[in-house]
Amino acid sequence: MTKKEAENNTFLIPPEVSYVTKTLEKGGFEAYLVGGCVRDLLLHKKPKDWDVTTNAVPEQIQVIFPETFYENTFGTVGVKTKAMNENGEADKKDAAGADSKTGVVDPTLEIVEVTPYRTEAEYSDNRRPDAVTFAKNLSDDLRRRDFTINALALKIEPLEGDSTGFVYKGHLTDLYKGQEDLEAKIIRTVGSADERFGEDALRMLRAVRFAAELNFEINSDTKNAISQNAALLKNISQERIRDEFVKIISSDKPMFGLQLAHDLGILKYILPELEEGIGTEQNKAHAFDVWEHLLQSEQHSADKKFSLRVRLAALFHDTGKPKSRRKDPETGQWTFYGHEVISERMAKKILERLKFPKKLSDEVLKLVRWHMFFSDTEQISLSAVRRMVANVGSDMVWDLMNVRECDRIGTGRPKANPYRLRKYKAMIEMVMRDPVSVGMLKIDGKRLMEITEMKPGPRVGFILHALLEEVLEDPKLNTAEYLEREAHTLAALLDAELKQRAEQAKTRKTQEEEKLLKEITDKYHVE
Repeated sequence: MTKKEAENNTFLIPPEVSYVTKTLEKGGFEAYLVGGCVRDLLLHKKPKDWDVTTNAVPEQIQVIFPETFYENTFGTVGVKTKAMNENGEADKKDAAGADSKTGVVDPTLEIVEVTPYRTEAEYSDNRRPDAVTFAKNLSDDLRRRDFTINALALKIEPLEGDSTGFVYKGHLTDLYKGQEDLEAKIIRTVGSADERFGEDALRMLRAVRFAAELNFEINSDTKNAISQNAALLKNISQERIRDEFVKIISSDKPMFGLQLAHDLGILKYILPELEEGIGTEQNKAHAFDVWEHLLQSEQHSADKKFSLRVRLAALFHDTGKPKSRRKDPETGQWTFYGHEVISERMAKKILERLKFPKKLSDEVLKLVRWHMFFSDTEQISLSAVRRMVANVGSDMVWDLMNVRECDRIGTGRPKANPYRLRKYKAMIEMVMRDPVSVGMLKIDGKRLMEITEMKPGPRVGFILHALLEEVLEDPKLNTAEYLEREAHTLAALLDAELKQRAEQAKTRKTQEEEKLLKEITDKYHVE
């Protein structure tokens, strides 16, 4: 949606979504878009998901839609849209939510959640309401929302004269000045902040997450309430905390979010291990203490749009430094020997506590454990690089380099030796490329002896190298059929001629290796 569309109260609505609202209205019910999708539309962003609220109860919702599922105690019904248009017809090809090139519909549109207006009873456990009652009025439903920017409802109707069928006129219901807070970039609770956080303590972490995602400020009353109620987070499940934490570090401003969580006193209930680095001074290679270093490293991972496993590893890679710090009696410098091993152990406890999937956890732990792989490019050998690749796996080696890059940038002195990082990358590419050897051939010594009835000896190697020369000249010849036929021809040659062909192949092999190495070193501007 463009800014102009928002200013004119017109919105681009996918047909899967309008199908849901129109079907509810045709059934005699009210239907509003609500919550985060309305917030995102007003911010000129593509909604991550679509939620509808209505005065219909779950049983009524299920009757008017052909495919639904209802497996919760809060009244939310999942409507399977199947890329329907508002007439209930399959509309994948022309759906507003479909990719313009492939026609594939956005998966977030395959299910639209429809929730009845509801009110909620006491939250005795600071996590969920003791009881949910369905309401008849939209105002009752908006009153229970967490923040003003999420307590917005939008009624849509087709725009007259629109030929696409995707543009809708929007009528906004805003009972708590949420639109004003959006414009001012403020996060504020609906009503009493103490009450909202007492109902669901996770909302405190959600406030931090929205601040990081939207680059908003939390208003002072809401901040004070978070600080006063921070301990209530102990009542929240680790899975729910994990999900909000992942959203914070997946945002564009994880450093801001984590610092804010610390300032408000809630980070210690989520990642107390990170706060151990506060004030932990490092050696001269670092401009920051361990805490600031980890935040700076994490921010770089976000700036470069690195994967979640890299972001997690960047945040945890030096958590073991406070426990390993010692002062060298001769130089007076701080040392952190073995900190990567301690960091791995600490990261393991964090990831287990927050219930991260085992596969992702194992990947992160490898990146943390081996992030100190080597430092001196003048002394490191290619065999050492091969061992490093073996430690993390070829599928993760570039992520390890990304963690190392985050570590370097996080020192605050990242321009000290950028050549090293390029050199590392060049050496990794060298050891990971396919080797120029007889192992590339679609025939081996055993097969060669079978088809030629030769006995083991130097002639077998001569023939394989001669075949290699042909393949290097024309890679298309590397087929079992051609090589077996050519092997018979070579087997008929005299020893002297065959040896000469093999020597020519070895020379060609060396030339090809040198050519490949030069391409790699030129690519990374290293020697």
